[in-house]
Amino acid sequence: MKKDFMFTSESVTEGHPDKLCDQISDAIVDRFLQQDPFSRVITECAVSTGIVFLAARFEPNANVDFTTIARQVIDQVGYEQKEFNGKTCSILTSLRELPPEQYHLFNETNLSDEEIEKVTVNNQATVFGFACNQTYTLMPLPIWLAHKLARQISEVRRQKILTYLTPDGKTQVGVEYKNRRPYRIHSITVIASQNKASKPDLQQLQDDIREAVIYPVFVDEDIKPDERTRIFINPDGPFIKGGPAAHSGVTGRKNAIDTYGEYSKHSGSALSGKDPIRIDRVGAYAARYAAKNVVAAKLADECEVQLSYSIGLARPVSVQVETFGTGKISDEEITTLLEKHFDFRIAGIIKQFNLRHLPSLNKGSFYRKLAAYGHVGRVDIELPWEQIDKISVF
Repeated sequence: MKKDFMFTSESVTEGHPDKLCDQISDAIVDRFLQQDPFSRVITECAVSTGIVFLAARFEPNANVDFTTIARQVIDQVGYEQKEFNGKTCSILTSLRELPPEQYHLFNETNLSDEEIEKVTVNNQATVFGFACNQTYTLMPLPIWLAHKLARQISEVRRQKILTYLTPDGKTQVGVEYKNRRPYRIHSITVIASQNKASKPDLQQLQDDIREAVIYPVFVDEDIKPDERTRIFINPDGPFIKGGPAAHSGVTGRKNAIDTYGEYSKHSGSALSGKDPIRIDRVGAYAARYAAKNVVAAKLADECEVQLSYSIGLARPVSVQVETFGTGKISDEEITTLLEKHFDFRIAGIIKQFNLRHLPSLNKGSFYRKLAAYGHVGRVDIELPWEQIDKISVF
């Protein structure tokens, strides 16, 4: 296993077309669950110049206006361009009602352990969770910094510090490692979109991004850019307007950005646009919860947890742990502890994290907030799977 290497991770702003699609999909999930916590819904979205396409399958037990939600999200993200905005864009829908099923109507808060055992998953999935001690959030440093930069781009736009910015943007951070520990910042890339090609010119934009975005992000970081750090700001020239008018977007296309920036494995399925009965979404949260508690308990410097589920079974058919040689005890011993003290059953996960009721408890918006800047490692939202309340079991 390599100990000295360079690794890059990217992030995007909430105005990136893929992230816009994720937010629309999860805003629809929020609305369904707010009206009925037992809703079943799967929503996917695609956007391009002047057009939004929504495909959804759902049980008709809630009154949800798909097109209104999509327009609200587009407006809130900040798209006011003639080519794409929430008022004039065309919205096409393909909506299909799911047949009624009793499978998902269990009330997990009242289930006994025997009853939880009887609730099986209805789709197959292999999911991954990861944690490491590179940051205080127990996330890999490259994705942590990439998210901070992307969030700062949006912040200076919203606060009108850089009034010419549009919602679309992308970041990338390269980190050099020595002995598997972050050593220095190798490179920083920022792609920011602007309203007009001539205002400001490229040099002014590059200076503004350095001052308003890059420097503030690294003020509180232990590892900062040095004289050898390569900084690229719109290296291909001005990026005009951006958004769906420049490149299309699809729900679920940014899985690495949603999780660990490719530093660890991540699940193949999209996380956004699904209600909590989908194990390919909530299983990834449970795996992160387990991995984070292992690292927080100082059993390992890095921990990757894999859960594999098969249709018709409540428990994962496989639980595997990899600590990359950093474990204080064997990976097999950690696996045994996880199987004993963590509930990886679908009903158990929903019960522990209260996943069906989180939209109602958060004023109708919870899952949409996850759709930009990561489903894990967040410090701006209280996420139940980010708690480190299980370290005592180790």
